[in-house]
Amino acid sequence: MKKATTSMTKSGASEAKGGSSPSQNIDARIKELGDWRGEMLARIRSIIKRAVPDVVEEWKWRGVPVWEHDGIICTGETYKAVVKMTFAKGASLDDPTDLFNSSLEGNTRRAIDFHQGDKIDEKALKALIREAAALNTSARATSRARKKS
Repeated sequence: MKKATTSMTKSGASEAKGGSSPSQNIDARIKELGDWRGEMLARIRSIIKRAVPDVVEEWKWRGVPVWEHDGIICTGETYKAVVKMTFAKGASLDDPTDLFNSSLEGNTRRAIDFHQGDKIDEKALKALIREAAALNTSARATSRARKKS
C-alpha cells in the first residue's frame, strides 16, 4: 500500500493529499495493519467515541491517530508488539484500576500498552477517557477566566 503524503493545516492536524479527513486516515491505518493491532486500535477508537461522543479525531505527527476534546485526550500509536494509548495529561488522572502500565516515569504523560490477546476493561477505560476530557475542559475554562481578568 502506498504511503499518503501529508501536509500540516493551521490547526496542527495533518491531512493526506487528496483531502482525506483524519477519520479516513485512521480507517485506512486500521485496514492497513490488517492484524490484531488494527482490531485493537479499532476497539480503542470505538470506546473513545462512546466515552466522549463529541470527540474530535486528528491525524498528527506523520501518522498518529489523536483524539481531542478541548485539547488532546490521547493518541493511538501502533508498534510491532503493542498498541500504545498515550494520555497527554495522564499523570494528572486518577487510575484506581491501574490501567496505566507504560511511560510511568514522566511528569505529564501516561500510557497503556495493549498486547495481542489483552482484554480491555471497557468500563475503567471509558472512565479514564471521560476524566481526561473533563480535565481538558476545566483547564480551558480556567485559562479563559484568567484571560478575562
